[in-house]
Amino acid sequence: MISTSHSLSKSIAVLFFAFLVISGLHFASEFLIPLAIAALLAMLFVPLSRWFESRNSGRAVAGILCILILLLGISSIIGLIWWQASDISNDISEIGERFSKIIADIRQFIARTLGISTYKQKQWMEGQNSGGSGAMGMAGTVLSSLMDIMVNVILVLVYFFLLLSSRSHLKKFILMLVPDSKNKETEQIIRDGGKVAQRYISGMSIMIVMLWIMYGIGFTIVGVENALFFAVLCGILEIIPFIGNLTGTAITLMMVISQGGNDGMILGVLATYLLVQFIQTYILEPLVVGSEVNINPLFTILILVLMEIVWGIAGMVLAIPLLGIIKIICDHVTPLKPYGFLIGKEKAGKESKLLTRIKSWFNSSQKPSKA
Repeated sequence: MISTSHSLSKSIAVLFFAFLVISGLHFASEFLIPLAIAALLAMLFVPLSRWFESRNSGRAVAGILCILILLLGISSIIGLIWWQASDISNDISEIGERFSKIIADIRQFIARTLGISTYKQKQWMEGQNSGGSGAMGMAGTVLSSLMDIMVNVILVLVYFFLLLSSRSHLKKFILMLVPDSKNKETEQIIRDGGKVAQRYISGMSIMIVMLWIMYGIGFTIVGVENALFFAVLCGILEIIPFIGNLTGTAITLMMVISQGGNDGMILGVLATYLLVQFIQTYILEPLVVGSEVNINPLFTILILVLMEIVWGIAGMVLAIPLLGIIKIICDHVTPLKPYGFLIGKEKAGKESKLLTRIKSWFNSSQKPSKA
C-alpha cells in the first residue's frame, strides 16, 4: 500500500522545485537567453568543428571558422529579406493610402452599427497614442532596443566560440559529477542531447527552405505582389511553432487586402496556407525533422505558453529543443523515467501508407544505380 503522506510530500517537493526553476529562469532571463541560444548553436556546429579539427586546424581556428559560417548564413537571410523589402518600400505610400482607406471604412462601419461617431473613435485612438513621450522618447526606446540587440548578439557569438572551444573541458566536468559506474550512461546522455539539438535545428532549417519554395510558388500563382518576400517571411516565422506560420499568413493577408486584392486572391492565400500546412505536417516534419524531438502535443503547447511567459519570443523559439534535451535526460535517469514518458508520445501502431510510399521513394533514390 502506498503511503499517502509520503506521496503528498513528494508531490509538494516536485511542485516547489518546479516553481523555483521557473522563477530562476524568469529572473535570470537576460543572462540565460544568450547562453541557451549559444549552447544550441554550438551543439549544431560540433560536427563541422570536428571536421575542421580533423584537417589539422586548431580548435580555436575551427571555432572562428564556424562563427564566420554562422554570420555568413545570417547575413544571407537578412540580405534576402532586405532585397525583397526594398521592392515593397517603393509602393509603401500607395499601400499606406489603401490601408488608411480601409481604416476609414472600418470606422464608418463601427459608426453605423455601434453608434460610435468617427470623431469619438479618433479621439480615443489619439488618447491611446498620447501615453508616449513624443518622438524623442520613441527614438530613445528604439536606440536602447538596438543597443540591447547588439550586446546580446556579441554575447551569443562569444559564448558560442567558448562553448565550442572548451567542450571537452565541460564534458569532463560533467563526468566528474557522476560515479565512475555511470560514466558511459552519462556520455550517452550527452551524445543523445547533442544529436537532438543538431537534428532538430538542421531539420528545421531544411524545412524552412522548403517552405520558402512552396509559399513562393503558391503566392506567385495566386498573384500576390512581392510573393518571394512574404514566402521568406512565412518560412522564417516557422521557427516559432504554431504561432509563426499563422502570423506570417495574417501579415500576407493584410498586405494583400491593403494592395487591393480581390476575394479570389484572399481565398488563394488561405488555400496556399492550408495546403502548405498539410504537406508540412504529414510529409515534411516526419521526413525532415523526424521524431528526434518526440514530445506529445499537450506538452508542446504547455512548454510554448510557459516559455513565452518566462522568456518571451526567444523562449518560444528555444522551447522545443530544450524540452527534447530534458526528455533525453529523463529517459536515461531511472527516477525521472515516468516524467520522460509523460512528456513523450506513445508510438503509433502503423505509419500512414502515403508516408511509407514517400519514404520508399527517398530510399530508392539514395541507392546507387547498377551499371
